[in-house]
Amino acid sequence: MKIKKRIKAKLTKNEYRSIVDKVIQYNQRHGKLPTYITYGDEKIYKNEYMEAIEYANKFILENGRNPEKVVIY
Repeated sequence: MKIKKRIKAKLTKNEYRSIVDKVIQYNQRHGKLPTYITYGDEKIYKNEYMEAIEYANKFILENGRNPEKVVIY
């Protein structure tokens, strides 16, 4: 039986970039990744945004371009 994950955010390229920028800025200031970030009313935890970053990086390597949308579960 497969468990269906709830979609927390559907991001455009620009929204995804802004979230990644927030993570990078936090890392530069504090020397570690944030436990969570907020997007709208949702808390996106570290494992969730890291999974999205890994997906986007894999997509870029395979296709040579950025994905149009990134979904965070």
